[in-house]
Amino acid sequence: MNPFDDLLAGRPLTRAGFLTLLQGRKQESVRLRQEAGARARAVFGSKVYLRALLEISSYCKRNCYYCGLRCDNAQARRYRLTKDEILSRAKFAYDLGFRTVVLQGGEDPALTDAFLTDLLSELRPLVPDAAITLSLGERSPSSYEALYAAGARRYLLRHETRDPEHYQRLHPKAQRIESRLECLRTLKTIGYQTGAGMMVGSPGQTLAHLALDLAFLQELRPEMVGIGPFIAHPQTPLADYANGSLDLTLDLIAITRLLLPYALIPSTTAVATLDEAARFSALQAGANVLMPNASYEEHKADYNIYPGKKAQALEGTDSLEALEAALTRIGVHSSMERGDYHDHV
Repeated sequence: MNPFDDLLAGRPLTRAGFLTLLQGRKQESVRLRQEAGARARAVFGSKVYLRALLEISSYCKRNCYYCGLRCDNAQARRYRLTKDEILSRAKFAYDLGFRTVVLQGGEDPALTDAFLTDLLSELRPLVPDAAITLSLGERSPSSYEALYAAGARRYLLRHETRDPEHYQRLHPKAQRIESRLECLRTLKTIGYQTGAGMMVGSPGQTLAHLALDLAFLQELRPEMVGIGPFIAHPQTPLADYANGSLDLTLDLIAITRLLLPYALIPSTTAVATLDEAARFSALQAGANVLMPNASYEEHKADYNIYPGKKAQALEGTDSLEALEAALTRIGVHSSMERGDYHDHV
């Protein structure tokens, strides 16, 4: 049997098997994406889950070489929402019908456990039947436990790349892949629906690195997987590198859908930033989540992880009707329900 047949049959692959699959993917790309799209429809029907994304702080203590929010970027415009601003905007999204609210931010030292647990305790009754998702970077086990106890139930923390040497090419020495992996395992142990994922086409990345990423996903079995292309930011050390490949990104989404049939896989903003139409190509290749931006309009441009985000016409919560019409044209429809992970049809 070849790796593609093993993947379709749900048999585990070795790292070498994933590498062989990636090396031969161009010959199988059309079938790969068709099979992944069919698998997503078999599991989720025609639903595409919508999550309301609220970007709560652009401050970050980290200095990742690819990110526009890195602490050494003196040109970044910083903001930090107050507790009342977060509560108000989350309630706004809930009143629109969203039953998942995602609070995302840099690793802002002001987002202490005391602040966040107080926020969550007030947010929970405002959005009583909604899932609260956090994406706030690496924190201590006790912090993750406190946030879970306060009402958070999902946590997004992309691993970016599983290879230690490649990880160091993208981050300062003080940031280690071992810490990121320990956080992901801790989140799973606590009971969060946990999101990992990789950045495609980052400087120095090879297919061997991506094969290791896929093997890691197979081992960790995260409930959510975010896969998006590297996009060079002009105010970072990696400004002069080429953006990641959309074709490879779409194939990796398809492989991940077949590898983890029940995972919640977003069609990321990064995909749409490089090509507006690719947002829908990703959905046809197995993705099943979109995250409309519910942030305050005056801050959207300042949450500048990579350039070009603000130019996307269907990113905001003010474009839901147009988004639904676009989804209908590819044979799916939006759903604002919680859409929790379930490992069965």
